[in-house]
Amino acid sequence: MKKYLLPLLIFLACEGKEVSPPAPVEPIPSPRQLTWHELEYYAFVHFNMNTFSDMEWGMGDELPSEFNPTALDPRQWAKVAKEAGMKGIIITAKHHDGFCLWPSAYTEHSVKNSPWKDGKGDLIRELSEACKEYGLKFGIYYSPWDRNHADYGKPEYITYMRNQLTELLTNYGDIFEVWFDGANGGDGYYGGANEVRTVDKLTYYDWENTYNLVRELQPGAVMFSDGGPDVRWVGNEHGFAYETTWGNLMRDSVYAGMPDYPERFASGQENGTHWVPAESDVSIRPGWYYHEYEDHKVRTLPQLLEIYYKSIGQNSSLLINFPVDRRGLIHEKDVEQIMKLADKIREDFAVDLAKTGKVSATNERGKGFEAINITDEDKESYWATEDGVIESSIVLTLSEPTLINRFVAQEYIPLGQRIKSFTLEVETEKGWEQIYQGTTVGIKRILRFDDILAKQVRFTITDAKASPTISNIGIFYAPKLVTEPELIRSKTGEVTLQVPEKGVGIYYTMDGSEPNENSNKYENPIAVSEPTTLKAMAFDSQSGKKSEVLVRHLDIPKAKWKVINQDEKATKVIDEDSQTFWASEQNEVVIDLGESITINGFTYWPPQNRFMSGVISKYVFEGSMDGKSWKTLISGEFSNIKNNPIEQVVSFASYSVRFIKLKSLSTTDNQPASFAEVGVLTK
Repeated sequence: MKKYLLPLLIFLACEGKEVSPPAPVEPIPSPRQLTWHELEYYAFVHFNMNTFSDMEWGMGDELPSEFNPTALDPRQWAKVAKEAGMKGIIITAKHHDGFCLWPSAYTEHSVKNSPWKDGKGDLIRELSEACKEYGLKFGIYYSPWDRNHADYGKPEYITYMRNQLTELLTNYGDIFEVWFDGANGGDGYYGGANEVRTVDKLTYYDWENTYNLVRELQPGAVMFSDGGPDVRWVGNEHGFAYETTWGNLMRDSVYAGMPDYPERFASGQENGTHWVPAESDVSIRPGWYYHEYEDHKVRTLPQLLEIYYKSIGQNSSLLINFPVDRRGLIHEKDVEQIMKLADKIREDFAVDLAKTGKVSATNERGKGFEAINITDEDKESYWATEDGVIESSIVLTLSEPTLINRFVAQEYIPLGQRIKSFTLEVETEKGWEQIYQGTTVGIKRILRFDDILAKQVRFTITDAKASPTISNIGIFYAPKLVTEPELIRSKTGEVTLQVPEKGVGIYYTMDGSEPNENSNKYENPIAVSEPTTLKAMAFDSQSGKKSEVLVRHLDIPKAKWKVINQDEKATKVIDEDSQTFWASEQNEVVIDLGESITINGFTYWPPQNRFMSGVISKYVFEGSMDGKSWKTLISGEFSNIKNNPIEQVVSFASYSVRFIKLKSLSTTDNQPASFAEVGVLTK
C-alpha cells in the first residue's frame, strides 16, 4: 500500500494547490467605473426651458415665467424607470440656454423666478428624493455652454460654472454620473441671447481643475463627455455601439466636440491608454425635448429592441431619453413603448439554459478558475486559461437537444478587456456548425441568430491580448417578436408586408373581413391596382401569439404619375415613401396623373424630418384636364397639423381631372412648402 500512498498524497496536494490569477491587461477600470458598469441601463430626462419654448437648443433669452408645468411629478418618472428595469436617471439640470432646474444662488435664470410652485420649487431635490424612494441612482447633466450668462467666454464664467457644480454635487446626495455635453460656443456663433463670441474648446473650461472638483465632491461619480474622463460618447444618437467596441481609449488624443471624434474614437481602440467605456445615448422620440408633433413618432418595439441588442449587446451601456412633456410627465405613449421593451427583454432572457447544462473547457488555469465558474452567478468568479494559452474553447452540453437563438458572453473586466476575436459553433444532429464569427466581447456581448436545435454550444476564443477570462456565459431561447406587419407600397402599386422575425407568418384579407391564421398567407408581394382596404396580422404558430391588425386603405397606384415641377428631386412627392420630402420655392406641386381620373379627395403627408420645416397649414387644391385651365376643388386648412403631422385626408365632390395642383397659402414656420407625399382619393 505504501508504494501507492505517496503518489496519491502528491496528487491530492497538487489538486488543492492555489493558483495565482492572471496578470491585469492594462488599462483596467477604476472602482467607480466597475460600479457604473453594473448599472448597464438607465434613463435620461430632457426637461427644461426648451420643453416650453418648443426648441431643442434654446437661445438663452427665454423668460423664467415660461417655465410652468401643470402636473410635474418626478415620482412618475422614477416609477416608470424602475418598472422598465432601468437603474438610474440623469436629468438636464442646465441646458445650453442656461436655465437652472434648482434655485441656484448664482443666477436669476432659474426655477426660483418661475410660476412653478410660486418660485419655491427645486426639481433637482424632488427627483433626487424620488430616485431614493424607488431605489434608483441619480445623475445630472450640466451644459458647460451657456447662451444666457453675460460672462460666458470670460474667465469669470468658469468660476460661475464651478460654483453651480458645487451646488449640484453637495446638496442632493450621491451622484452616480456627471454628464458634460460637448456642444459649446466654440462651435461658432449661434445667435444666443448673450452670444457673439467663441471659446477655445481645449483651454477655456480648464477641464483638469473642473474634473478635480467633481472628484473631490463626488468621488464615486463617473464623468461623461466625448472622451471621458470616465465614460465616453458612443459617437451617434441612434443608441448603437459597434461590432468591435473596446473599453480602451486613446484618451489624451480626444477633446469635447472634436469634429472627427465619431470616425476615429467612438468605437475605442485595442491599444487605448485609458479605460473609458462607451455609453449609447438615444431618445425614445426623434427629438430630445418634448414636441407634441412627435407624439406619433415614438420608437416602435422592434426599433427599441434593436437598440437594446446593439448597445448593451455590444459592450456599451444604454441611456434612453424621455422627453418629459409640458405637464411634467413622461407621456403615456412613451410609457407604453418602454414597458413593451421591458416585457420583451424579460421574456427573451427568462430562462438561462446554460445553468442546467454541463460545462467543459480545453484549458483551465487551475483551482479557482475552472470553467464551471461561468454559470455560477458569482460576478467575482471566472474561468481563465493558463498563461500563454490564447486559443481555447468552452463547451456547454445541454441536457437534451434544445431550441436556442441567443448567446451571452462576458469578460472579467476588472483584469481588462482581452478578447480580440471569437467564434460560436453549435452541434446539431448534422454535426458542428459555425453560426457566428465576432471580434470584441467586453462587459457583455449578446448574439442573436435563427432558431437552432442544439445539443452542444462551443465558444472559441481565437485571438486575445493575453490569456482570456470569462465571468459568465448564457444560452437562451427568445420567443418570436410578434408585431403588427409593416406595409411598403411601390409606385407601381405592389405591396410588400414584413415583420421583424423569421418564422412569423403574415395573414391578410382584401375583402373587408378581419384576418386570422386561416386567411390568405402572405408569401410574395401583392399587386394592388384598384382602391382596396387591406388588413393584415402576424401570427406565430409556435407560441400562438397574434399581433394587432394593420388596416390600410390603398387607392390607385402612381405608376403613370409625373411631377411637372422642374426639379428632379420633386419626384419624392410621389415615391410612396413618407420619409422623403421635397421643398418647393413656388410653394406648390403640380402632378400629371397620366390619364383622366374621377377623384373625390386628396391626401398630403407633411415632411417627417426632425425639424418639420415647411409644413403646410392653409392650402388650395386645384384640378385641370389640360394643365393650363385650373379649377379650385377645395381650399382650407389642416387643423392642428403642426402638433399632429400625420397624413391629412381631405374629401370633396367628385371631379374628373388629369392634372392636380396642391398649393400652399401658408406654412407653420413661414418657410417654403414641403411635400412628403401627395395622393388622391377615387373611392
